[in-house]
Amino acid sequence: MRDLKLVTRRTSGVWLRDLLLAIVLGIPFFQYLGNLPLIDPDEGRYAEIPREMLERGDLITPTLNYVKYFEKPPLLYWLNAASLKLFGMNEFAARLPSALCGLLTVLATYIIARNLYGRRAALIAALILGTSVGFVLQSRIILTDMLLTFCLTAAMGAFIVASLREGRRSRALPWYLFYLFCAGAVLAKGLIGIVFPVGIIFCYLLLSRRWKLLSEMCPGSGILLFLAVTVPWFVAVSVRNPEFARFFFIHEHFERFTSTVHGRYQPFWFFVPVLLGTMLPWSFFIPGALVRAWRDRYHEEGQAGIYLFIWAVVIFLFFSKSQSKLIPYMLPVFPPLAMLIGHRIDIQMEGRGRELKTAAILLGGTLSLIGVAAMGYSRLPQIASLLAEQVPAWSSGLKQFVVSAPLLSGTACATIGFLFLMQGGGSLATAGRYPARMLVVIGLASFLLEIMIPRLIMGAIAQTESPRDLAMKARVLAGPETCIITFGPMQGVSWYLRKRVMVTDKIDELEFGSLQGDQKAWFPNRATLLALWGRGHVLIFLNKREFQGLMPTLNPQPLIKAESGRQLLISNR
Repeated sequence: MRDLKLVTRRTSGVWLRDLLLAIVLGIPFFQYLGNLPLIDPDEGRYAEIPREMLERGDLITPTLNYVKYFEKPPLLYWLNAASLKLFGMNEFAARLPSALCGLLTVLATYIIARNLYGRRAALIAALILGTSVGFVLQSRIILTDMLLTFCLTAAMGAFIVASLREGRRSRALPWYLFYLFCAGAVLAKGLIGIVFPVGIIFCYLLLSRRWKLLSEMCPGSGILLFLAVTVPWFVAVSVRNPEFARFFFIHEHFERFTSTVHGRYQPFWFFVPVLLGTMLPWSFFIPGALVRAWRDRYHEEGQAGIYLFIWAVVIFLFFSKSQSKLIPYMLPVFPPLAMLIGHRIDIQMEGRGRELKTAAILLGGTLSLIGVAAMGYSRLPQIASLLAEQVPAWSSGLKQFVVSAPLLSGTACATIGFLFLMQGGGSLATAGRYPARMLVVIGLASFLLEIMIPRLIMGAIAQTESPRDLAMKARVLAGPETCIITFGPMQGVSWYLRKRVMVTDKIDELEFGSLQGDQKAWFPNRATLLALWGRGHVLIFLNKREFQGLMPTLNPQPLIKAESGRQLLISNR
């Protein structure tokens, strides 16, 4: 009994120490979270939909700018609505669920890796994911992809943990968690929430020949649980909106994958540089980790590795084949890669890490170059001018780049540049000799980058892309009869004004909703816009390029009431 108590205390102490690491890694996910304005289009959209749900008292039919919006299932909307209800209508509350999903994904990665490889590999995997700058920064933005990433990670982790008990008396709980989180993934992003688990598990069973697992997965009761969670909303929204099924399943799934109807076409190799950049500084270790997992696929101890390999590769290839590509689509690939890299580094820590040498040298050189470039960024106009003099053909492109690039202070550039140089120097100094020191230096510098970037860089970007300042000005200027109009959807305007606005020109994602019922008054064409401008009080949100094209047609002459980044607020009086 004494020995058992001693083991229990030791285990509890280990978990408490590991929990402390999770708290520390959680700082970049939440600090400064509510200090930046919402950035259009994603953040404005995913904050406005739950706000309208609360206002209308309807959690079944999502609306955006008060027209039906069926592009995504409702789970993120529900979580955001709950957060807004608890913490108020502010940026922190709107972003909190996504940030929580990011941190929970780190914790899930730790738990899965601990079951697969042991405590040290789990700590390294959690550190890698929690200090992948692109992962953390995207978790601070309101995106459905981070919720999907957490649900998929939990589901795929539950499967592999449960499968390790094959042939032994196993509990049903991990299998039911698998079905539950698959259901969550479907409610987060749609059919890929089940397509990915089925595809990954099929490939794994095919390669490992462990088909007996199918009978251990509690398929009957598990599928019933999955359907009990997912079906009610799909039935309810379809009953209320007969047009939902065709738009959601055909347009948003089949056409999105097979055509360029969404205007997001990129070449097949698009996600290679995306993954390389967003998973910095750990992306240089991906090839070696994948090679090791594939090489050991037939060994008994390599079963976990080949599962993680398939998990990452299936998702990567699926989105690479898709005709619609966006950077956040790569988020579900991060957890299995973090575990593979963590396992490889863990093994190398027993020696001198020679297998990591080449990757560490390439990483160190790349990060050092990025550091130098970051330090020189504050002199961007001067550097661009010099380059234009040397290569006149680049002049127009360089000028456009300088105009579009966010302005950063010399202090911000020096700080970010120093941290990249710290990573690069540390990687070069420890390459092939001290893997533990390399892990500490790179991880610490990345952690500091995650702390600094929202304060030093994201503020400038948000100021350029967010309509908050213009919306606050419009609230002061607008009267009860004022027509407020945006050129194209600017969802943040509705969020900050807490009301519906008119949308003109290209209405993009609001097109489907604009065709449901009589919505003509809220989507004026150019002739109607000019007629409105000539009578009553009108405020228009638009960017500077649109203003140059519109200004000659406006009578009376427009008055610029406010300016923020590339956006303007104009009035007819």
